[in-house]
Order: sequence, then C-alpha cells, then structure tokens
Amino acid sequence: MPDPISYFTESKKLVLQSGLYLVATPIGNMRDMTLRAIDTLMAADIVACEDTRVSGKLFHLMGLSKKLVPYHDHNADQMRPEIMARIREGQSIALISDAGMPLISDPGYKLVRDCLAAGLYVTSLPGANAPLTALQLSGLPSDQFAFLGFLPSKQGARQEMLRAWKNVPATLVMFETAPRLEKSCRDILQVLGNRKMTVLRELTKKFEDIWPLSAAEILAKLEAEGEPKGEIVLVIGRDETPDEIDLDDLLKKALEKLSVKEAAALVAGQTGVPKKQVYARALELKDEN
Repeated sequence: MPDPISYFTESKKLVLQSGLYLVATPIGNMRDMTLRAIDTLMAADIVACEDTRVSGKLFHLMGLSKKLVPYHDHNADQMRPEIMARIREGQSIALISDAGMPLISDPGYKLVRDCLAAGLYVTSLPGANAPLTALQLSGLPSDQFAFLGFLPSKQGARQEMLRAWKNVPATLVMFETAPRLEKSCRDILQVLGNRKMTVLRELTKKFEDIWPLSAAEILAKLEAEGEPKGEIVLVIGRDETPDEIDLDDLLKKALEKLSVKEAAALVAGQTGVPKKQVYARALELKDEN
C-alpha cells in the first residue's frame, strides 16, 4: 500500500497522451494550485497562455521551466491550427488563463470545439474559479445561477444587459472593475431594483472582503467610502418582490382608506418591498386617479 503522505507530497512524473489539457491556476492564493495541475504542467510539451509575462511569473514561483506560447483573442485564429497540428503530431498542450479556470470569461472555447470535432483528446483539470467561489461566499441562493462575465463599460449597453436578465429566476454572477463599480450599482438599482447583493473583493487573497448587503446599501457604502481596490465579483440575488399587479392591488386597497404615506408604510410592511419603492408607486397610483 502506498504511503499516503508521499503520495500527496511527491510530484508524479506523468507521460501525457497527446491532447489538450485545460489547467486551472490560482485566482489569488498560490496554495490553490492543485498537485495534478503541477504534474500536468511539468509533463506538457507546451503551455499556451493568455499573457506569457503573467504566466511566466507563476511558473517562476512554482519553480517550473516550460515553453510558453501566447493564446489570446488577438491571435487565436492563427494559433488554433498550429496547436491542433502539434496535437496530431503527438504533443500534449496545456492551456491556462491568467487566473482561474480557462475559458471562463477567457478565450479558448473555439479551440476546445475544434479539437473535439476533430476527434482529438481534450480534458479538464478543475481548480480555483472566481465566479463559483463568489457564489459560495455570497450567502445568496445557489440552486440556479447564471454567470454573465464582465458588465459592459458603457451605461446604455450595461442597462440593456441587465434588463435582459431582469426576469430570469436565478442568482446572477458577474465581474466588474473597481472604477466602474459605483456606476454599475446605480444601474443595478435602477434596472433590477433593490435586490439582495454581495460584493466580493480580492477573493482568496490576504485582504479578501465580502459585502452581503442590498443594492442600495452597497451604493451608499461606495458613495461614503469611495472606490475599493482590487478585483471585484458581483453576485445579485433573484427578484423576490411580489408581482407588480399584486403590489398595485394592495396599494389601491390601502389608498381607499389611508394617505399615500400610510398606505406605503402598510404595504411595505406586508411585502418587504423597500418603503421608497412602494411610496413612489403609491404616488403614481394616486396621480392616476
């Protein structure tokens, strides 16, 4: 029986079959690099990566020396045939991203698609992943979720994207940059309403930070404290407010006997919908009559 300690401490000298190996790398904490990933990177003939400078630093920290070739959005069409040709010649190619699992908001799916279509061997070595880590830590429902990648940088496109997902009954996970976070939170509040929302910053790193608040509370925090530092993941809860028709019915009945302010307070207490949102709708209904 093998020694369990040596099994997990001694690197395995693999001989890889020709094919494409999708290898996860750390998103922050270097100890999240798996033993299987290290063994595979050591054994691969070539490692394709987004940025050879970023991956070069990772390999230096791990004490690995390997030929790195760039594979990114700007050269993917040119590199795909070359990588596939190398695999056909019997080589093993590892594909990594700057951080996390390859293809998750990174280039690569066309390479996987073409390799599978050509009957070439493709496998994945899972590991650190920012969207799933954020979902775990968000405190929001994880039974149904959608990953949206980066929010668009321009307000019009950002709001359009949020509207497209507004009625989807799922938790939404997305990336955002720190400089755009406040503007995006304004759009989230405007388009999606004051949903439960978690901002996760610097995941797995020393200064990891989690804000499990509402969209309005997060916006107020940003306005008071300024732009945060580091890499950001947003997790937005599904819409848990009653249908607008139900809300309207409750308000109309309350407005028959109460003032706008009193009706709004009553319905907000009944439904859990924010008072400001209920009050605004009550004013609209009052003006319609």
